[in-house]
Amino acid sequence: MSRNPDRLTLAFLSSQIPMDYLLPAFRAQFPTAELRLGEQLGALDEIDAVVCWYPPEGLLARLPHLQLVQSVGAGIDHISADTTLPPVPVCRIVDTDMAHGMTAFVCWAVIHRQRHMDRYLASAAVRRWEEQPIQPPGQHRVGIAGLGTLGLACAHALLTMGYAVRGWSRSHKADLPEGLEAFHGDAGRANFLAGCDTLICLLPLTEATRGFLDLALMRQLPLGAHLINVGRGAHLVEADLLQALKEGQLGAATLDAFAHEPLPAGHLFWSDPRILITPHIATRTNPATIAQQTAHNLARIRAGHATEVAVDLARGY
Repeated sequence: MSRNPDRLTLAFLSSQIPMDYLLPAFRAQFPTAELRLGEQLGALDEIDAVVCWYPPEGLLARLPHLQLVQSVGAGIDHISADTTLPPVPVCRIVDTDMAHGMTAFVCWAVIHRQRHMDRYLASAAVRRWEEQPIQPPGQHRVGIAGLGTLGLACAHALLTMGYAVRGWSRSHKADLPEGLEAFHGDAGRANFLAGCDTLICLLPLTEATRGFLDLALMRQLPLGAHLINVGRGAHLVEADLLQALKEGQLGAATLDAFAHEPLPAGHLFWSDPRILITPHIATRTNPATIAQQTAHNLARIRAGHATEVAVDLARGY
């Protein structure tokens, strides 16, 4: 517990992204707290809670009075991967609005390639009026790997737009949307992949799904398929994607998550026109929501109530 119950010190930690975008919301939520950012952490034994995304490995174990580790996302795999993680509550964000943001991004990514919007943008840049082939949505098969909250939200939207949608999950799912063709387990994966003109990865990151998007999987997709990864960067074997594009096995890829973020300027993905890169922005939680849930979790801890220490990352896929 804190040495001074009337004083609260929060630190914002990430080895990948700037965290200063959170500060206005946290100042409003915690007007008397001390907020510490990045390398300006001061005395480590004064820090009561951390708000983080891929915190520097080993740092949390050096905070002797830590009460809460708060993720800024819906997963905690970026935290739990640290083998030195101390035995304190680790909480994720629960945000129903995330599904709306992810659905909008995924629908855009599917349409962008399926309707050849990349080619229209290139034509417009040189003032050329040029039509591309038009394929009805019902003739384009979209597969979603991962049928959790986000995957099901995307399936609903794509079905409403008229796409032929199929989904794959680790185990059998009940109460799926009408029209969704469902597959599950290792036995159903090959049949699922064979019918994906576009494959969307929305899996949680576990040891079972790390490297899921490898060359063997890509070769089970129809020739020229489009891969969309909005899961985690570690789902993708990067060298295998380049090889699949070289072979023509994949026609395009839209990537929003990467093993190393920010993606280095010299990375080969930047120079391949078939790869569309977005900087991990498929969906974001409002900073005010993060601040509110951090306050709620801290209040529960300080009141002596049990809180969520971990989440089952395999749930929902």
